[in-house]
Amino acid sequence: MFDSARLPHDLTKEQFGALEGELHEQLLDAQFELASSAAKSVLVLINGSDGAGKGGALNRLYEWLDPHGLDTLAYEAPTEEERLRPFAWRYWRDMPAKGRIGVVLGSWYHPPLLARALGETTRRTFKQQLTTINEFEAMLAAEGVALCKIWLHLDHKDARARLKKITRVDGDDARPVVREWAEVDTRKERRRLAEAGVAMAEETSTGPAPWFLIPADNRYFAELSVGRCVLATLTAANEPSPPKPAKARRSLAAQKPLPGPTVISALDLSKTVDEKTYEEESDDLKARLTRETSRASFEKRGLILVFEGNDAAGKGGAIQRVRQALDPRRFRVHGVAAPTDEERARPYLWRFWRKVPRRGHIGVFDRSWYGRVLVERVEGYCDPADWMRAYDEINDFERQLTDSDYTLVKFWLSISADEQMRRFKAREATPVKRYKITKEDWRNRDKWGEYEQAVNDMVDRTSTSRAPWTLVEAEDKRYARLKVLRTIVETLEA
Repeated sequence: MFDSARLPHDLTKEQFGALEGELHEQLLDAQFELASSAAKSVLVLINGSDGAGKGGALNRLYEWLDPHGLDTLAYEAPTEEERLRPFAWRYWRDMPAKGRIGVVLGSWYHPPLLARALGETTRRTFKQQLTTINEFEAMLAAEGVALCKIWLHLDHKDARARLKKITRVDGDDARPVVREWAEVDTRKERRRLAEAGVAMAEETSTGPAPWFLIPADNRYFAELSVGRCVLATLTAANEPSPPKPAKARRSLAAQKPLPGPTVISALDLSKTVDEKTYEEESDDLKARLTRETSRASFEKRGLILVFEGNDAAGKGGAIQRVRQALDPRRFRVHGVAAPTDEERARPYLWRFWRKVPRRGHIGVFDRSWYGRVLVERVEGYCDPADWMRAYDEINDFERQLTDSDYTLVKFWLSISADEQMRRFKAREATPVKRYKITKEDWRNRDKWGEYEQAVNDMVDRTSTSRAPWTLVEAEDKRYARLKVLRTIVETLEA
């Protein structure tokens, strides 16, 4: 918690004026250092009672900081577009880039607190929501987002009295007020909100993301305290990270031999299907897929398809057959390549959260968020600590999707090294397919064993009951395409 003992709680306007000049200068210096290094971003969550001065604190930050590097992220009741996506989508969508500061009103704490106060959720559900928030904030901290969580506290009677003073006879506010708890009206609801607030502080005040509880009965004290909390967060964010040993960037797979047969190497790649059977079953499966995605009930769900596999395993061909059965207005294929500068400036999962389709639509990912535990792991593009924690982060991401009524189907298309060589040569000899083969594809063959181990670990750690992996024997393209279509159809029908 924030130690405000050195500030008098009855701070006068004159005392405030004498203190704010130095704070203003220090905040600007810290902000410019943050922007210059672009090593981290900062999120300031301003929460508290209605009438506690949340809007005043925000306005004061705009006076003290350079507004060019400051974003206001304000959230009220979800819009129609937001209601059609998972709860966390709107917060991910607005995530500031490294070097910038975002000030959040109506943060991810508000909906769970409000629902608990109104009796719409149980204590157990509320605690589960806080656990999810802790996981989210731990991931943000690991990805270079510094959190400054502020709660401006004002006694309920004092808050009502303050609001009454700024409310005109016609019922409108004489000046802007950030109202977030208007629905919490009865004594019972106020008691539940207070209890939930205590539980929130106890459960979610962590080392990387502590709560700063600030008394708000004196606006000068509160605003100066908010500024000091933000300064402390900026100062900590600007501290250099300890240097990592050079060898940490090496792939762990390169340091260990394969332990033996893997789930991938155990696949029977000799499975085939004749052309007549393929045509008959393909037509039937496409018709069923069209029917399932055209039902009225599908409007309340979303479908996400993930395609991973060996280079030249036939992901594009399988996706094309799926596309033929879908309404082109309601699906989109996302080809995932190396992250852009904009994407590297934010947490790893940001670019995937932004592409989550609305309910009633289909998102197809040709390569996906699994790149961190595959190519980034094997090629040493990220540190072992980053890809090792990615398993839990990915499982949490997928759990949030399935909890939000999305069906997630994940495929690994597998071929042998010999078949890959044959397809590589065929691509080089075919003018319209030459773009599909690159120098990296050839180079990756030298790390076949490392990739196989990475895939085996991926399947082992991220194949869950909510989002299991389907391993596809893709040596025969017809067999692979049928298995993909059948898996999607049967999953939707179930």
